[in-house]
Amino acid sequence: MSFVEAINKTLRLVWQYRRSYLAINVVFYGLVACGMVYVTFHPEVQEMLTQAVLLSFTEGPLATVAEAYAGGEVFKSIILTFAVNFAIASVLVIFVPSLLIPFSGVFIGVVRAAMWGLLLAPTTPELRAAMIPHSLTLVIEGQAYVLAMLGAWILGRAFVSPQSVGALSRKEGYLRGLRNGASVYLLVAIVLAVAAVYEVLEVIYLVPLLVP
Repeated sequence: MSFVEAINKTLRLVWQYRRSYLAINVVFYGLVACGMVYVTFHPEVQEMLTQAVLLSFTEGPLATVAEAYAGGEVFKSIILTFAVNFAIASVLVIFVPSLLIPFSGVFIGVVRAAMWGLLLAPTTPELRAAMIPHSLTLVIEGQAYVLAMLGAWILGRAFVSPQSVGALSRKEGYLRGLRNGASVYLLVAIVLAVAAVYEVLEVIYLVPLLVP
């Protein structure tokens, strides 16, 4: 199967589950907005979470990412950003748990959306300036996680309701759901690649121009 054929097949799959896809979009971005509204009235929550996130970038694999950004290493930052967002944030955190517990990846994605809202709410002049270019990163990268959540939903749906995919048993439904759910990750990878390029460029070049 060629790359174009694979893309077309994946797009048809997303169209097949378009209602679920749209619902996940509404919930995801809706929770981001709700988180932003909440933290506007409770800024201490954002301060606590921000400190925890900053600490996570001082050790482990995220420290390497932070160093690449700080050093202005564009290509390295793009590769590392994509690798972390795809391999860890999408595959390991969203899809792998769904292999064991149906729909767990959807729940994890919902929690991530709420956390994004709490962390990224433009509650200070610096954050308001930074979010001018970073809002697009939020939309693009968020779309990748929406697709990842859809993959987890497709897998869970096929296992819980095998007849929905024309399967005669839960085992057969699980295997079909696994194949279909995993195929969505081709789109996840493409969207995250675009997001990584834009995020690196805006963080390294645009944000410093806007944030005093």
